[in-house]
Amino acid sequence: MSAHAWMPVSPCGDGCLPTTLPSASVARRSLRWVAVLAAVLASPALVLVRVLPRRRKAAVVRIGARTLLRALGIRLVSTGSPDGPGGPDESGGELVVAGHVSWVDVLVLAAVTPAAFVARGDLLEWRLLGTVARRMRVIPLDRERLRALPGVVAEVTERLRDGDRIVVFPEGTTWCGRAYGSFRPAMFQAAIDAGRPVRPIGLRYELGDGTLTTGPCFVGDETIGQSIARMVRLRDIRARVRVEPLEHPGLCRRELAGRCAQAVRGGSIDLAAHDILDPSIEVVGAEAA
Repeated sequence: MSAHAWMPVSPCGDGCLPTTLPSASVARRSLRWVAVLAAVLASPALVLVRVLPRRRKAAVVRIGARTLLRALGIRLVSTGSPDGPGGPDESGGELVVAGHVSWVDVLVLAAVTPAAFVARGDLLEWRLLGTVARRMRVIPLDRERLRALPGVVAEVTERLRDGDRIVVFPEGTTWCGRAYGSFRPAMFQAAIDAGRPVRPIGLRYELGDGTLTTGPCFVGDETIGQSIARMVRLRDIRARVRVEPLEHPGLCRRELAGRCAQAVRGGSIDLAAHDILDPSIEVVGAEAA
């Protein structure tokens, strides 16, 4: 299927991947592969988790995600709390937005704020992660089928009204972590329609000394298997998460997207110059951007 004008495209490619990084020992790599296999084999239990009360389910998912991150050698460093002052009440859900670097983002965010995810549609077809994604009730988004977008927005709206936390990656595709893309406003319409707040979360990957690294990024022609294999080899990787205060949805999704993009980037972008404010592209049933 051919791409369309709205199709998110990242210039990040194989050249963004580091050529040398600290490597784990052979014994540690073997243990990590065992952990990955165990996570896949245990994925059917996620069906049972879904019937638990919301708070208990969130606790189980958080523990599971943190355990898997630890098994992969990724240290989680988080500031702020999605359950602290200004957190969601019991009457409705919360839209969570973050930049997108890797499939690892899902584990990191689940470890901080357990939620359902809007993810690329072909994720459900991936051999290892697809099974887990289906068990977690991932909302698939086929980026090549622009006319399907209004239906996805409507589903997210209903899930928010039902009290769910839903994570979306508004860039629409992965970037290397050194560069980043615009926040497409389409999915923010769900928060406006549901009257629910948005939680921006900043995310970056570092080496043990705090240096930004592109080691975990999933870009270019690399397959998911190759990406997992690289993550298993890496050593001293730290995922730094910054949970920002809730943003009121307001009435304009483009303005809301701009506010959230600025929060995610730590206030480092100039909204007047940022292409998040470009005119939108009209599609049947909703605006794509």
